[in-house]
Amino acid sequence: MKNNRGGYRVLSRVNSSAVAGISGYKVEVEVDISFGLPVFNMVGLPEIAVRESRERVKTAIKNSGYAFPMDRITVNLAPADVKKEGTAFDLPVAMAILAASKIVSGEHFKDYFILGELSLDGRIKSVSGVLPSVLCAREHGARGVIVPFESRLEASMVKGIEVLPVKYLGEVVEFFTGIRRIEPFASDVNAILASGGVSVDGSKTNLSDNGEKGTEEEPCDVGSALDYCDVAGQSHAKRALEIAAAGGHNICMAGPPGSGKTMLARRIITILPPLSFNEALETTQVYSVAGLLKEDMPLVTKRPFRSPHHTISSPGLVGGGLRPEPGEVSLAHNGLLFLDELPEFKRNVLEVLRQPLEDGVIRISRAGAKVKYPSVFMLVAAMNPCPCGYFGDSVRDCTCTESQIQRYRARISGPLMDRIDIHIQVPAVSYGELTGNSCAETSSQIRKRVMAARDIQIHRFKGKSVFCNSGMGSRDIKIFCEMETAASSILEMAVDRLGLSARAYSRVLKVARTIADLDGSDEILRQHVAEAVQYREL
Repeated sequence: MKNNRGGYRVLSRVNSSAVAGISGYKVEVEVDISFGLPVFNMVGLPEIAVRESRERVKTAIKNSGYAFPMDRITVNLAPADVKKEGTAFDLPVAMAILAASKIVSGEHFKDYFILGELSLDGRIKSVSGVLPSVLCAREHGARGVIVPFESRLEASMVKGIEVLPVKYLGEVVEFFTGIRRIEPFASDVNAILASGGVSVDGSKTNLSDNGEKGTEEEPCDVGSALDYCDVAGQSHAKRALEIAAAGGHNICMAGPPGSGKTMLARRIITILPPLSFNEALETTQVYSVAGLLKEDMPLVTKRPFRSPHHTISSPGLVGGGLRPEPGEVSLAHNGLLFLDELPEFKRNVLEVLRQPLEDGVIRISRAGAKVKYPSVFMLVAAMNPCPCGYFGDSVRDCTCTESQIQRYRARISGPLMDRIDIHIQVPAVSYGELTGNSCAETSSQIRKRVMAARDIQIHRFKGKSVFCNSGMGSRDIKIFCEMETAASSILEMAVDRLGLSARAYSRVLKVARTIADLDGSDEILRQHVAEAVQYREL
């Protein structure tokens, strides 16, 4: 291709991918080399980390033993109207420059997507968001995807596409020049799913079918060492938590210090049903985008348990920042978010929970980006009844004034409490219960009942985007929450006497539906409604 001055210019294209929210989208890396002063321009809305790749790419190419063109280089990241972030474009930019320099042939570039960060010596480092990017490559019909060696396990979770792991820039060059063959990497996805207890039915055998307190680094597997048989007494609270787990309901526990609220909350994860195939895939995408997947943990196979400290900020809880990232509510997607000492959280932080609790999704809008993160989680909150913690206690006297108690409880707004399905009191445990020899139910026994109730709900909502009772909309409630006459009378009385809002009325019905499922009843009976109403204590 001739330029205006009679010289020659060369254009090359490489397929890569970027991530918006938890979904990958195709990015074409275009490189044009023409005669002129040695300039390296990069366009297509690259952010700082992408612009800095110019120096990494230039040095990595030289240190790998290849000549870097001393001409006018223009790199375009298309689509040009979407902001590009991250370091995954280092390797595709380098390959496009080498192809434009005639060092490698770009004939087969169209068959592959390329991802990877370059170090100065030509080593290829892992990047975040590999799983969504590989899914994107498969959707666009790519034959294979070239990924950093450290990300090979994560990438291999997607079937139907070759995963070619590489360690050095030179390996990629030799692959496209025909000197080297890179063996596709494969892993036993079903074994990984089964080892984590992920439920996989016959129609969902792999990713090609589509369909202790949590830390800041990864989802926490608290189920291996904890069990409800360790909790003395609190049969009323255990029953409420069983109902919450069976229907995916949010729950708030109030009680004095040392009554066992945290022990109860940390063990809920042990009675929740295993992740389904689609849940495991979507949860893994969130952790991949957040850069929290480790080399030996390519798939999230346990329900996440997140327990942020009460000093957390709004962006830390729901996501955001200058460069939008998923927050705790998204990291708890398909799992559990435990907020201990609920009134100690800042009021404005708690208020941002209202929308994700209602919609199950977080939408973050910034001047340069709009992203969406999933946030379908079970909220478990614990709180003291007053600042000293002993209001209403039968043994210890409360030292708080009435105004102090009112201010303390006012930290949690009515609209937020309205979105929590179950409210219970957790009283102090007596000496007799602590020293008693009676054997409490184990988590496995409770989990069997929870899973039986969930099976009923899966059958009930087949073909819908609802997977448990807590996700029912107003139309679903009318269809699936049929009550006998006596039950309807009890609910009417409760609404009048307790002044329940329309939202609270719907949530009582959902809880009653779950209680009926645990009893194996098709119809909601009076005892189911009566029990559901008593879970509005706060």
